[in-house]
Order: sequence, then structure tokens, then C-alpha cells
Amino acid sequence: MPAKQQRNSHFWGRLWALVKKETRQLLRDKSNLLIGIGLPIALIFIFGYGVTLDVKHIRIAVVATQPSPQTEDIAAALRLSTYFEPVSMTSQQAAEAALRRRDVESIAIFNDDFASQLEAGTADIQLIVLGSDATRASSIRNYFTELIQVWAMKQQSRAGNKAMSGINVVPRMWFNDANTSTWFIVPGLIVLIMTLVGTFLTSLVMAREWERGTLEALFVTPVRPTEIILAKIIPYFFVGIIGLVLCVLASTFLFHVPIHGSFLILVLGSFAYMLVALAIGLLISSFTKNQFLASQIAILASFLPAMMLSGFVFDLGNLPTAVNIIGSLLPATYFIELLRTVFLAGNFWPVILKDMAILCVYAVVLLALARAQTKKTLD
Repeated sequence: MPAKQQRNSHFWGRLWALVKKETRQLLRDKSNLLIGIGLPIALIFIFGYGVTLDVKHIRIAVVATQPSPQTEDIAAALRLSTYFEPVSMTSQQAAEAALRRRDVESIAIFNDDFASQLEAGTADIQLIVLGSDATRASSIRNYFTELIQVWAMKQQSRAGNKAMSGINVVPRMWFNDANTSTWFIVPGLIVLIMTLVGTFLTSLVMAREWERGTLEALFVTPVRPTEIILAKIIPYFFVGIIGLVLCVLASTFLFHVPIHGSFLILVLGSFAYMLVALAIGLLISSFTKNQFLASQIAILASFLPAMMLSGFVFDLGNLPTAVNIIGSLLPATYFIELLRTVFLAGNFWPVILKDMAILCVYAVVLLALARAQTKKTLD
């Protein structure tokens, strides 16, 4: 065999042996498969189902204390629309309470003499819109105005040459007087920053200790697992609180986002969520025992869902039912709702107490799991 062919034969033989070796190593290390296959699949689902710019499933309360054929016809047009999900209510107070609870996100109010005003020449419809998300609120206002204009044109067509009176939609934004998206985004950014500090940084703590072998040295001392957990939590807890203070100062003095509710409620809610984020990070690192894998799982399991599926950017009611259910299981969803309520709506206790209770339950359960997972063994 010529020398050149012999060298080529040795080259392909060595290459094949190395490829088999690396393939075995890849299959042996499940973390590589998780990053290489699991991460793309998760990102496809998160971005494919969780990212949508469409404005649909608009929950609107229709208030007509004196129903008329005209108001019933407009309510029917809303029900037939692909964008609105109307709910009939008999009082403005009940509709406003539903808006504060986020059960609806807009209210259409018809005056008692709407039908007579319409026949006399012009009539007004007051549209109250939840303005915390300025972009979505603007779309709701535009969709409703367009629907009313189409309805008026159909009524004019039915009347023949008879002049059709005009309808004016009088919009009013709640919880966002400046009509700016900054008021909507800044509370969500606080959640993302605290998630990043609490979960991502803490997820590296225990994993780093496992990699360096320092936990093994701790295991031969009288230190208890509870003391280890607390020692890991306390420094990062205060780092997260410093981040919270900086965010609140920036939101108040740089972005001029008002705080209509109690500052104490904001602080207590942040304390509860910080404990949740720290517990998630400790759980991740105690299971993986590898810094790189822990960091990837922390981003995939906490940061990305908090950004995409918690209502930070996209309204959960606008997402598919399965994704909506996943979003409702995230602690970040309730912390965002709590912050936006305190910042923009004030002390609306039904929402505040519900969110605080859920965050406290998450904190207790996750910290208990982190404590149970931290054992003075090398298994």
C-alpha cells in the first residue's frame, strides 16, 4: 500500500475512534443532551406560544342601566367580534370593581338616555380602559371605536337616506394617566432583576461548592444543613434588596412612575419573592452540582418564563389556554401583579392579599424543599 494511502487510512481510523469516544461521552453526560436538545425545544415553545403581538380576548364590561334595542345590538356586535369577550353588568360600581380585580380590562358605559340621544342627533359612549399596558390599551380603544363606527354605518344603511346620528366614544385611561408604556414596564423590570439576582446567582453557589469540594469539608464539621442554607441565602437576600431599592429610586426619580399604594406592602412582597427566587436557585444548584448546567437551567426555568409567561410583556389572557395555565403557576406572575397594583392602582386589598398569600406559600414550600435536598451526605 502506498505511504499516502496508508496515512489516509490511519487518519480515518483515528478520527472514527475519536468520534465514537466523544459520542459515548455525549450520551453519558445527560447535561449535554439537555442543553443541546432540551433547550431548543423549550425555547421554541416559549417563544412560539408565549410571544404574541395580537390583541384578542379583550374582556369588556357592558354597563347599560336602561337597556334599549340599540345597546343590546351593540352588545351583540361585541359578542360576534373576534376580539371582544363582553360581560353584561347592571352597575358602574360593579364594573369598576371587576376592572380593579383585572376580571375585565375595559368598560363600555351607556347613559340612561342613550337611545333618545341617538335619535336626537348624537350620543356618547364612555370607554374606561385598563391603561397599565399603554400599547394594549390603545389597541382596545381603537378596536372598540372601529366596531362602533361599523355598527353606526350599518344602522345608517338600514335607515336608507335617513341621516344617522353620530356616536362619540369618550375614552378614559385608568392607572396610567401619562398613557406611557414605561409605567407598565418598570414594575416588571423589578421582577426580572430580582429573579436574575436571586435565582441565577444563587444557583451557582451550591454548584460551585460541589465542584470545588468545599462542601465536603463542611460536612465533617458540626454545621447543620439549615445553617448552610441560611448562610447561602442571607448575603444574596441583601444584594437583591439593594437592587430593589435602586430600581424603586430609578422608577420614581428617573421614569416618574408613581407609587399609589403602600410602600410597606411593596417591601414585604419583595421580601417574599426574593425568598422564592433564592429557594429556586438553591434547589437548582443542589440537583445539578455543576455551575454551567445550573446557570443554564436557572435561565431556562426562571428568567425566561418570568420574562415571557408572567404577563411582563404579553397579557396572559391573550395566550393559549395551556400557556396561560403555565403562566399562572409561576411565582413571578403574582409578584408582577402585586407590584403593578401597588404602583398604579393603590391598596386594592383583594389583589394584594391574594398575591401576598400565594408568594408566602411558594416561599415556605420551596425553602422546605431546598432544606430537604441539602443533606450532609455525598450521595
